[in-house]
This record gives sequence, structure tokens and C-alpha cells, in this order.
Amino acid sequence: MEVLAMLRQLIGQVKQLLQQQNTHSPSSSSSSSSSSNFSFPLQSPPLLHLPRCYVLNLDDSSAEDSCYNIIMTAGKSENLKMLEPGKPPPKKKARKERNRGKVTGTSCSIENLDPQIWKEFPEDLFEAVIARLPIATFFRFRSVCRKWNSMLMSQSFSEQCTQVPQPQPWFYTITHENVNTGAMYDPMLKKWHHPTIPALPTKLIVLPVASAGGLVCFLDIGHRSFYVCNPLTRSFKELPARSVKVWSRVAVGMTLSGKSAYSILWVGCDGEFEVYDSRKNSWTRPGFMSSNVKLPLALNFKSQTITIGNKFYFMRSEPDGIVSYDMVTGIWKQFIIPAPLHLSDHTLAECGGRIMLVGLLTKNAATCVCIWELQKMTLLWKEVDRMPNIWCLEFYGKHVRMTCLGNKGLLMLSLRSRQMNRLVTYDFSTGEWMKVPGCVLPRGRKRQWIACGTAFHPRLTALA
Repeated sequence: MEVLAMLRQLIGQVKQLLQQQNTHSPSSSSSSSSSSNFSFPLQSPPLLHLPRCYVLNLDDSSAEDSCYNIIMTAGKSENLKMLEPGKPPPKKKARKERNRGKVTGTSCSIENLDPQIWKEFPEDLFEAVIARLPIATFFRFRSVCRKWNSMLMSQSFSEQCTQVPQPQPWFYTITHENVNTGAMYDPMLKKWHHPTIPALPTKLIVLPVASAGGLVCFLDIGHRSFYVCNPLTRSFKELPARSVKVWSRVAVGMTLSGKSAYSILWVGCDGEFEVYDSRKNSWTRPGFMSSNVKLPLALNFKSQTITIGNKFYFMRSEPDGIVSYDMVTGIWKQFIIPAPLHLSDHTLAECGGRIMLVGLLTKNAATCVCIWELQKMTLLWKEVDRMPNIWCLEFYGKHVRMTCLGNKGLLMLSLRSRQMNRLVTYDFSTGEWMKVPGCVLPRGRKRQWIACGTAFHPRLTALA
């Protein structure tokens, strides 16, 4: 009722003003000056704080509606803009018009760049800038011109890349629906890429099994041929045939053996093994497995090999433990380490020289992902972290299977059941769990199921 009374009072004041304006003569200068400097005869109620405005062509019929609109607008916004004479109230611009203005402003700033100045930009500084750009920009970088594409092969650009801190690892994966094509995940941008590697055989299924120095090692599903490739630059190499014919599954490890050289080790359950040296481009068998290693090796093929310094570490069972190989001395060792109870789908990992274990811990109907660290003095696993409980509730009562992609610093875990398909990353340095967006093909809608994969540190200058 009070608001209605104030509204009526204000409308009455406006009507009085209109009557006063109609009674004054336009030819009188004194009257014109008095009409231009009019003031309300009655003061506004103290509760209303109305901004000043100019009202044009206000007749009696529209006085009430106009004043009502003013009051409602003042109640909604504290800053009511003044209406200029002869101009309608401002209208809200469409989104396209607002975006068009932003694009125009951006283009104007680009046009102001003087090409004469940027033409003299130092070449060595240009390479330093390119080396520090995000890796994802490389896909657009190569297509600019031949000069920029050839820069990747220059020695100076390679030296610039070595001075840049190593980025977060990417993940090269193979999906169940597309076993002949890979998908790469960039955890920094949280984006999937779908590269094509024409040199990889299309009639065979090749799986990523290891990585080192920006290169990914592939092995065909028949365990006969090895391939090495840089997924970013498509640098590709098929390794020579092995001297030992192995028809069963093998565990594979890869490590850098120099500035631009790498070594690959494979080992079978019967104790056969070989080492590939990229400098010699050949396989060698540097010795025999030690007698203290129990044969046959019940290798855990779900667990990827980890490397710490010059040593490879493989996970085995029966008895549970780890088998290591020293690339310098050529000595094999075996460590008996009991596995945690109720453990499944476990795999080795490494962080800062520490040996870690990742696996599913299932008890009754509850399932959770846990992280353990190997205690060097006692050779026992100590739990150091686990997935948040609110995430583990989704696994309750379900038969969950887990595949671990990558084993160094950053992990990607593929958790799946009949009713669920989840991808999660875990950062050892921060202890942070992050959900990964689903992998979808560029022209598809269905989420792909990750079958296997490995982590690799993207390097533009790595050559197979």
C-alpha cells in the first residue's frame, strides 16, 4: 500500500509539471528559462532514490505507465543510465554482433603489427620461442610453410628443445573399436588427438608396449616384429628380425642409452631375452639369466616394465615379486615381495626413483584403487594413497576391471564394467585424481573403450 501511495503521489507531480509547461508562453524568454530549470514542488519520498532522466512527448495517457517503468527499472538496477533527447532506450545486442566487435578489434590489433619490424626477428630467438610453445601447437605449426617444417630437423632447434623442461607425458592408446589406429591424450589441454601413422602395417595389429625419449615401441600381436615411432613427427623405423624365435608373450622395456640412442629389452617366460641397440641397429644376447632367478617366469604382462637409471624392473608371480636387469653389468636379480591381500589388476609404476604399485583392492562388494610404495629396507608394500571414497562408491557391487596406461609420474587408469567406462589420471607428485573426457572419434559420438596404451614424453626432435 505504501508503494502504491508513493506511485500515485509521483504521478500527480508529473501531471502538475505538464500543466505548468502548457500554461507558459514559448515567446517569453523568462518563461522559457523558468521552464528549463523547473523543480518538483513536492519532495520525493525518502525511500525512493530515482536517478535524473529526461522524458519527452509525455502525454496524460502514458504518464502512469512511464513513471511505473521508471520506478521498476530503478528498483532492479542501481545504475540507471540517462536517456539522451531524441534517442530510444539502448537495446541488448545479439551475441553475433558482440562477437563481431571482438573479432574486429582483434584484427585491427594484428593489422597494426609492422611487417618490417617482424621481418628482422632473429632466427635463433625464433627457434627458442617455437621450442617453448605448447606441444599441441605443433600440428598447426608444420603446415605453415616448408621452412618451418624443415626447422624441426635442424641441430640448433634440437638444442633449443633440450633446454626446455620436460612436459607432462602424453598417452598413446589403442581402442577396442579401432585397433589399427591410435588416439593420443594431452593431459595439459585435456584433449584427444587422432594421429595417423601410415608406415605402421595395416594388416597386422600392433600394440604400444614401451616408450623412451619421445619414441613409442610397438609389437605386433604375433610377437614377431618390433617398430619404433615418434607419433608427433611420424618418424618410423622397423627393427631387424630377432635372432631368437619366440612364439609366446614377452615383456618389453625401453630406455635411453645416449643423447639420441635407445635400447630395447624383451624377456620371455622361459628366461630367453635380447637387447636391441639403436646405434648398432642389431639385437644381441649379452648373457644368460642368473641361476638364482626361478624359472619359468610367471610374468605379469598387464604390468608395464619400469626403468630407473640403467635398470629394468619386471613384475612376476609365483612367487610374487620383482625381477630386475642391469644394462651395465648384465646381471639379473630376483626380489620376493608379498603382494597386498585382495589385490587384482596390479601394475608397477615409478616416481622419482621410487618403485610404486597400483592396483584394485576388492573386499566383499567394495572396490577401490590404491597406491603402494615399496619399502627398500623391509621389501614390503606400504599404502600411500587411494582414490576418493565418493568415486569408489560407483564401483560398489560391480565387477570392475582396470588397465593402467603409463608408469612414470602420471598414470591413466581405464576402469570398466558392463555398466561403466571411466578414465582417470593420477599424478604421483601432487596426489591429484582427475577425470578424463571420453575418447570419441572426430566424426563419431560413441565413446571408445581403451584396450591398451603407454605414456610417452612428447619430443619434436626424437628420431626413430
